[in-house]
Amino acid sequence: MPAPILAANLVGPIILVVALILGLAVFLVLLKFFKTWLRAKLSQAPVSMGSLIGMWLRKVPFGMIVDSRITSVKAGLEFSTEMLEAHYLSGGDVAHVVLAMIAADKAGITLSFNRACAIDLATKDTGKTVLEAVRTSINPKVIDVPAASSGTNKITAVAKDGIAVNARARVTVRTNLDRFVGGATEETIIARVGEGIVTSVGSAASYKHVLENPDNISKLVLMKGVDASTAFEILSIDIADVDVADNIGARLQAEQAEADKQVAQAKAEMRRAAAVAVEQEMSAKTQEMRAKVVEAEAEIPMAIAEAFRAGNLGIMDYVKYQNVKADTKMRDSIAGDGEDGE
Repeated sequence: MPAPILAANLVGPIILVVALILGLAVFLVLLKFFKTWLRAKLSQAPVSMGSLIGMWLRKVPFGMIVDSRITSVKAGLEFSTEMLEAHYLSGGDVAHVVLAMIAADKAGITLSFNRACAIDLATKDTGKTVLEAVRTSINPKVIDVPAASSGTNKITAVAKDGIAVNARARVTVRTNLDRFVGGATEETIIARVGEGIVTSVGSAASYKHVLENPDNISKLVLMKGVDASTAFEILSIDIADVDVADNIGARLQAEQAEADKQVAQAKAEMRRAAAVAVEQEMSAKTQEMRAKVVEAEAEIPMAIAEAFRAGNLGIMDYVKYQNVKADTKMRDSIAGDGEDGE
């Protein structure tokens, strides 16, 4: 058989085989997406086959996107696959955003899809979710002040009379979705409420006023607007417990008195040391004067001898001097015996 005729006879089978292969490939592709497409169609949330193939090529989990769209449509919200896919590619959690939007819609809370996506991206890797934010906005949560993680269960503040008061508060808050992105967190609420408690107790004239009217603390703290620029709106501040801690004023006065006593003792010791120094100085001067007297007395015999040589003193004068000296010594002796007898 000639070659041209043989080649012409083979063209038909080759084309048929290629067509069968292409058809099988298309069938397999359609089969991969058919179940998802049919589920969306039957749920009245249709998604085109081209969109499914496009998501598959972009490595987007089309099954999750379609399921989220079905959920939103059944809840009365219409989100296109393009919107859901864009949020997924941005790194967001599509399922949480859809559930949060449904919860907000059912609760009558105004929340746009873009705002929900922004909250979801802002809370990424923080342990919080947009769904939790919406649920907290619907069902307020209670924050303990001080927080249990702080290691203490009460805040200590001192009234003007020096008595310390322990207080513990419970703050009921709900999420402010408009300020959730960029707003301060629970730690700021706890810190501000704690500061308000200290200020309120510190401005009280007596600890008795605090014990009698603990609601004054709540009123003062609420007036300070502690939820400003935070992601929450404070509904109420309740003083759960308040009691007397310690008489700080008396203890400080006692410590001050002890310090004053030690200062006085130190000053007295300084004065005593100065007096001892003066006494020692006077004793030294006395010894110095006595030494001068002894030195002067030592010159008397020399003066007498000199008087003998010069002829100014005779032997009888010297004898009289000795007699007077002996007589004086005797009188001093008698006077001493008389004092001992008395």
